[in-house]
Amino acid sequence: MSKIKKTFKALGNILKEPSLLNLILNDREVKKKEFFQKYPHLKTLPQVNFFDLEGGFNETIDLCFLDGGSIPTDLALLKTLAKNKNTYFEIGTWRGESVWNVAKVIKDCTTFNLSKEEINAFGLDKKYAELHGIISKQNPEILHLEGNSKTFDFGSLNKKYDLIFIDGDHSYEMVKNDTEKVFKHLTHENSVVVWHDYAYSPEKIRYEVFMGILDGLPKNLHQNLYHAAHSMCAVFTKGNFPTQAFESLKEPEALFEVNLKYRNIK
Repeated sequence: MSKIKKTFKALGNILKEPSLLNLILNDREVKKKEFFQKYPHLKTLPQVNFFDLEGGFNETIDLCFLDGGSIPTDLALLKTLAKNKNTYFEIGTWRGESVWNVAKVIKDCTTFNLSKEEINAFGLDKKYAELHGIISKQNPEILHLEGNSKTFDFGSLNKKYDLIFIDGDHSYEMVKNDTEKVFKHLTHENSVVVWHDYAYSPEKIRYEVFMGILDGLPKNLHQNLYHAAHSMCAVFTKGNFPTQAFESLKEPEALFEVNLKYRNIK
């Protein structure tokens, strides 16, 4: 979570001095070069469409459209993958939108996040800590666990999960850490694992996260990794799926029909 504190500080500095944004863009290029030095044969993951993953796609999601959350297709992807699954675990709760949506499909849902005390220890706005789980805690059936994924013993849960969402600290070190621990302690033979922010957007790969995924995952399992098209997510799943090459400037092949309805949650 130290990256969160750095992020808030960086955003404040950028607001004061917009030219600093150039440094961030340059840093992205550095990460990209580091990635290709290690994985010159792998520019991106093969893309797979939602409807090819679970044999159909027609989802309704709840979304608050505020900063730091998932985009609609990310949440729709999770609900699609939740079909025919019985257990769900996620690292990184934030407001709780992801587990809230999955809980409409899976009854046994667990979300894991730093405690308010640990978040406050970073010197962040107390309101930021209070907002964690503000949506998901309205569902008493969702289990909320607290801890630091760097030190937490996931083996102590003594449980395997059908669907797992990794959406904690997005630094290389923590993505690698969370990936290693999830596959060591929480997965079974047919588990599906999803990483958020594999991409900055559906057409811009986030190479720091991408490398963390690859380095945290046994090499013999790399063949089961995909980029879910139209989302910011990477997916680990076993099976034979039709894929397409990633394009950074893709010509649209379809449109998503979106119906918005406002509902007060309090």
